[in-house]
Amino acid sequence: MRSRAEERIDYRASLPFLGIHFACALAIWTGVSGVAVLTCLILYAVRMFGITAGYHRYFSHRSYKTGRTFRFVLGWIGAMAAQKGPLWWAAHHRRHHAHSDTPADLHSPAIRGFWWSHLGWFLCRKYDKTDLVLIRDLAEHRELRFLDRFYWLPPASLAVLMFGIGKVLQVLAPETGTSASQMLVWGFLISTVLVYHGTFIVNSLTHVFGGRRFPTKDDSRNNLLIALVTLGEGWHNNHHYAPSSERQGFYWWEIDITYYTLKVLAWLRVVRELRRVPERILAEGQALDAASA
Repeated sequence: MRSRAEERIDYRASLPFLGIHFACALAIWTGVSGVAVLTCLILYAVRMFGITAGYHRYFSHRSYKTGRTFRFVLGWIGAMAAQKGPLWWAAHHRRHHAHSDTPADLHSPAIRGFWWSHLGWFLCRKYDKTDLVLIRDLAEHRELRFLDRFYWLPPASLAVLMFGIGKVLQVLAPETGTSASQMLVWGFLISTVLVYHGTFIVNSLTHVFGGRRFPTKDDSRNNLLIALVTLGEGWHNNHHYAPSSERQGFYWWEIDITYYTLKVLAWLRVVRELRRVPERILAEGQALDAASA
């Protein structure tokens, strides 16, 4: 009975999440400008990178190394997506990999259906807490504990920044037709909702739609469309077969924008020791592709 109660949506705690969705309707009154839409798209890409390269590939899987400063930057950018803190995110994702598509999985669409895997698990009380046992390697860093405790600070700061930039544009570049309210709605609210669901479709759809190259124990699948939307996270069957690799599009024809960006950052020596896909797995994948052709 307690588990059932914990799995109900906690509407009080979910008010900010739900409020952001409803507040997007303000665009009807604020209107739109080219600058506002461009800002929306840029912040979508930046924050999605914070989730994919930061929360997922670095904090959850430690698939590359970086210094303390950039680690904090990754945590801050990821937290700007308003998906709670890096420790919370990484702990729950590690649990997902340990129990993928079993009854112990947090968000398996095969076990609990689309709604639960997409949103239900995120909005209920059951998974509020962070299992520190799963993230001992991360919990030792004070700055990450700070971000995890005050996870609302980065998105709130972004909202204030967007409003402020809009005010400046109203004065310095009135010809753009951009207002403070437009920048808040498009640059923060709508962009945040897009990042929410861009992230959540990895849970709800990449275990349902797509191709299966590798014989994993779960239902993970590769999906080009989702890979484009999520900067490379759609190659989910690849990822579940070699989760420690920082590259999820294993071959040149599998578009993985997060991987390309990490390569550039490695050339600039911002990140280092990118964990490559083992050659045996690449050869195995090619053999499986040839056999199914």
